[in-house]
Amino acid sequence: MASKFYKIKDEIRIVGFDDGPFRRSDMEVLVVGSVFRGGLWMDGVMSTHVSVDGLDATAKLTALMVKSRFKDVRVIMIDGLAFGGFNIVDIHKLSEGAKMPVIAVTRGMPDFGEIKKALLHLSEPEVRWSLIEKAGKPEPVETMKGKIIHIQYAGIDFPEAEAIVKVSSTRSLLPEPIRVSHLIAQGILSGQSKGKA
Repeated sequence: MASKFYKIKDEIRIVGFDDGPFRRSDMEVLVVGSVFRGGLWMDGVMSTHVSVDGLDATAKLTALMVKSRFKDVRVIMIDGLAFGGFNIVDIHKLSEGAKMPVIAVTRGMPDFGEIKKALLHLSEPEVRWSLIEKAGKPEPVETMKGKIIHIQYAGIDFPEAEAIVKVSSTRSLLPEPIRVSHLIAQGILSGQSKGKA
């Protein structure tokens, strides 16, 4: 894959998305995006709603990015592959639609066996599972000494994705754009954020 970046700058513009808390009876869940320069400076916030256990997350994020006023954003990060339960993002389609790389971040290696079983209780389980397979095997990145997270990526190669994740992970194991989006979404929907992101 051709390199997207000549050099990863400390202030590369990133938007990181995470969803807020929800109940299974909810129709939709709030998804918040925090726009950062690297892992140091927050420049703005965007948001949308996606269906709980739906199939619209990719389209909703793509539409949000296409109409975004933050034209200097260069990378999209998402917390895991899914929002609102199992509304799974097609990271390759999102990358193509938004015309920028996408990096999905998870704390630990997902239990794909359990995920596949859970999908059987939802509509179109084969479609959902195909999106998970299409995203590729999660690869480890050390963001704190001796501690790793896992990433999947599209529109970028691993060394660049790894460098961007490391540059933006300044205050915790997770990249700041995702960590802050988690806190904002939780604070809006629960009245206040709880614990660490």
